[in-house]
Amino acid sequence: DAGKTTLAEAMLYVSGRIRKQGSVDDGNTVMDSHAIEKERGITIFASSAQLEHGGTLFTLLDTPGHVDFSPETERILSATDYAVLVISGTDGVQAHTRTLFDLAAHYSVPLFVFVTKMDYARMDIGDIVRELNSSLGEGFADMLSPGRDEEISMLDEDTLETYLETGSVPDDHIRRLVRQRKLFPVFSGSGTKLTGIGEFLDVLDRYTVERDFNDAFGARVFKISRDSQGVRLTHIRVTGGSLRVKDSIGNEKINQIRIYSGARYTLCDEAFAGDLVAVTGPVLTYAGQGLGTERDLDPPVTGGVMNYRIALPGGEDPAVVYQKLSVLSEEDPSLNMTFDASTRQIRVDLMGEVQTEIIRRLILDRFGIDCTMDMGKVLYRETISGKVEGVGHYEPLRHYAEVHLILEGLPRGSGLVFENDCSLEVLDRNWQSQIMSCLRAKTHRGVLTGSPVTDMKITLVSGRSHPKHTEGGDFRQASFRAVRQGLMKAESILLEPWYELRLTVPSENTGRAVNDLRQLGAVFSSPEDDGSFSVITGRAPATLIGDYARTVASYTSGRGRLSLRVWGYDTCHDADKVIQDEGYDPITDLGEPTGSVFCAHGGGFDVSWDRVEEYMHLESSLRTPKPAVPEVKRRNLDISEKELQEIMEREFGKDVHPYYRVRHTLNEEPAKGRSEEYVPVKRRYIIDGYNVIFSWEELRELAESDIAAAREKLIHIMSNFSAFTSTETVLVFDGYRVKGSSGEKSDYQGIHLVYTMENETADAYIQKLLRDIGKNELVYVITGDGLVQLSAMHSGALRRSSRDLLMEVEEAGERLGEILERQPKESFLVDDQIKDKHKHEKDS
Repeated sequence: DAGKTTLAEAMLYVSGRIRKQGSVDDGNTVMDSHAIEKERGITIFASSAQLEHGGTLFTLLDTPGHVDFSPETERILSATDYAVLVISGTDGVQAHTRTLFDLAAHYSVPLFVFVTKMDYARMDIGDIVRELNSSLGEGFADMLSPGRDEEISMLDEDTLETYLETGSVPDDHIRRLVRQRKLFPVFSGSGTKLTGIGEFLDVLDRYTVERDFNDAFGARVFKISRDSQGVRLTHIRVTGGSLRVKDSIGNEKINQIRIYSGARYTLCDEAFAGDLVAVTGPVLTYAGQGLGTERDLDPPVTGGVMNYRIALPGGEDPAVVYQKLSVLSEEDPSLNMTFDASTRQIRVDLMGEVQTEIIRRLILDRFGIDCTMDMGKVLYRETISGKVEGVGHYEPLRHYAEVHLILEGLPRGSGLVFENDCSLEVLDRNWQSQIMSCLRAKTHRGVLTGSPVTDMKITLVSGRSHPKHTEGGDFRQASFRAVRQGLMKAESILLEPWYELRLTVPSENTGRAVNDLRQLGAVFSSPEDDGSFSVITGRAPATLIGDYARTVASYTSGRGRLSLRVWGYDTCHDADKVIQDEGYDPITDLGEPTGSVFCAHGGGFDVSWDRVEEYMHLESSLRTPKPAVPEVKRRNLDISEKELQEIMEREFGKDVHPYYRVRHTLNEEPAKGRSEEYVPVKRRYIIDGYNVIFSWEELRELAESDIAAAREKLIHIMSNFSAFTSTETVLVFDGYRVKGSSGEKSDYQGIHLVYTMENETADAYIQKLLRDIGKNELVYVITGDGLVQLSAMHSGALRRSSRDLLMEVEEAGERLGEILERQPKESFLVDDQIKDKHKHEKDS
């Protein structure tokens, strides 16, 4: 809803391409021509139109903006020279904006930015540019700002030199910076009211350049569709040479070449380099295919995260229906539609609820089948931690191959990486090439749930062939078995899809939002509050956060907003349950064998995965001989604390490291016989205040309605605790997001209070404090930040969880209660009674 289609309509109108500007609300725009798009008021299918401005012919493609249709947008990006990233002035940068920006970066597409709806905007263009630079990275510049040349000059050394000499930035520098994705020019206006549209077209004409093309024919297929008559269309971008009617691509003849403008088209006899056209005739083409000099695209970045069963009405044959529906997979490969003959089920991968509704409607409109989608199933992935060696051996009679692979876990989002580290002295080049090709071509399945494996490096390290009995298929079998055997040995990790989130709620609902996100397993930053609304960014498991938008709308009375985009895969929050529910047994999966086949007495026999290394013919690439362990005479190791201290001082000197200091209990007095020089270490607690507030149930519930009250209550609790236990307490509250905060430090009822300054987190302050504290203090750090906990260890401090602190506070409260019960009654006289008592004693 940022206004892409409205902007496209305005550009066509201002350029004179259309006589009347259509409206999305009225369903009469050029670009949204499909009946479903007109009804729902959103773009579902990318469409194109040509316009001319300033002597330049542009082909404009309007893409879907909803996250569920990201694969369609990704396919279009592969065929473009430039892209216009549209931002709504009423919403600013949203979570899905990052998805689109990353996709453009993936395909190296230069970006212009147009901020629409500025007639209703809640922020000015300067605020939005700052938000773009902080959210997406540097390089966004308001091209209508008076100081824009100075700002642009800082992006490049050559440009800075020119600016210092001439006082301005020439157009050729701007064009180069845009092409190199160092500069993202920002413009603003309103598509509805046609403000800023003419100026934007001027800029596109001024700062864009046509790419260089080859003379030899080349083209990229970016989309497959069908017209209203059911004719199959192959949409291509010609990247070299030309294409004529009756020419052949892939041995299939071209019948027509069409240039589309929305739903209408004109015919032409020849398409030249740079043209985007649709051709009829070919039936074997596919999205992402390279023609002529172009190579095929790599697999798409985006894709479905949920798998659904298509439930058919009675009387429909699933096998026949699947053949009909296969055309949808041609048009959108991300659907990954499959048919299981054993269960007679059709399943499809989808991105979300909106896409589910659209697919149902398409099946009804095009095939007359009123189906439903049920049994939505999460598409899990698997990976491993650490490094293992997998061995595969395949030696039935007259066959032979052995393969050794190193399997190594990689960071999230790395995908599968393949390397060859095998010597040619060990295995011939042709066999190595065949192994690598087999490994790359297969979807490797994990051993926890049978889900595809990702974020793992597979390295070929060794192998063996037989001069007479080895065939190509033998190494295929050995390679696959080596992967499976390695997975059985490794520590596997189940992964689930995660969404990146941006949650905006009224300030009074911040506590509720923070609590909900914690319950949903989200990882997020501290809320950023501008006085009216709080913004929380982070990520969460897709299975838990998917329906939360409705909850937000409910408790914020429609004022809150949740934006989600697919982040990738991360550790599954309920892996044990998922594994149990799936009931997958890798041993009995005959299609993915984990063991190997060896030969003896003229016949092959199976060896289970856990015994393969007893039979393998090559040495392990990871195994190292164990060092000999000298025999030692055992003694009683039950020594006293004093003996241990003496040993440490004798070997390393006094107070070598705070780890080796003898820890002393609370208020411990020097024992008899100790030196008078002995001084017990000072005990100090450093506490991340908000971490504790959102970890203790009582304070968390209070924070939902009043965060200040929760903060005051924590201060009161820690003040009493510190006084009773003689503990020095530093309570740190995060002021990172507080605009203009200069920080504050004060003492309150025996504890030190710290409010950090703007752009300084509580964790950063605690790390700095740890470095400044002397070694003669016993320091406990209470925080949930892993890096700070690690810093605490290196500083000799001890780590405590918020739960541990709560238990200690409760225990201290109980001890205080016991002490008070044992006190004489007069100790509890109120002030006036005490004064009277003292006066009476004085008179006596």
